Amino acid sequence: MRTCVIIPTYNEAKTIAKLIRQIRSQGLEVVVVDDGSADNTSRISQDNGALVLRNSNNEGKGASLIRGFIYVLSKDFDAIVTMDGDGQHLPEDILYFTRLAQYSDSGVFIGNRMLNIKNMPWMRLVTNKFMSWFISTVTKQDIPDTQCGFRLIKKSVFEKLNLRTTRYETESELLIEASRLGFKIESVPIKTVYLGAKSQINPVLDTLRFIRFIHREIFRRPANINTD
Repeated sequence: MRTCVIIPTYNEAKTIAKLIRQIRSQGLEVVVVDDGSADNTSRISQDNGALVLRNSNNEGKGASLIRGFIYVLSKDFDAIVTMDGDGQHLPEDILYFTRLAQYSDSGVFIGNRMLNIKNMPWMRLVTNKFMSWFISTVTKQDIPDTQCGFRLIKKSVFEKLNLRTTRYETESELLIEASRLGFKIESVPIKTVYLGAKSQINPVLDTLRFIRFIHREIFRRPANINTD
């Protein structure tokens, strides 16, 4: 299974070099989508062997992922792995995704950090549990950690996606859209390193976007929400 790793980044100069080197040591190609960083993320990524797609402005994580998907569609890859650039996802765990994907008929494989939550920030845990409940309800699939950005997506899925959001809610939209297309979503236990870095999620704007996104999905599929 020929796999490309996409890393959406924004000001990740401190962590991106090591991450790219570790991924490339596994024989995988790396595409870094630099979302208008003000630091040297692009140069460092190129110097360490990644192909860099740079947004001139900060367009959002979702827009960066979509740009990466479009690039990969023009190449001969069987699957995409998406990872964050801040060092919270461990490259050694990629092997779990690729091995499982070779033998499973699922279309999307998503990391599950919920087996060890002792170091997860409280607010992130609460938000994750709510969104995981909501998206599991909408998709009618059990997805314990819907907010995890460490994923493998088969080509049969991403070539059919029609994503309309551009920020952090895109990762949730992807799961819902893949489910509507008839694809099974499978969870993969992973380790996560919390480095104490400040989240790039805007607590006001991104919360409002999630509320709008949730409202839209409820309106589109009211029958999937069980109020019993």
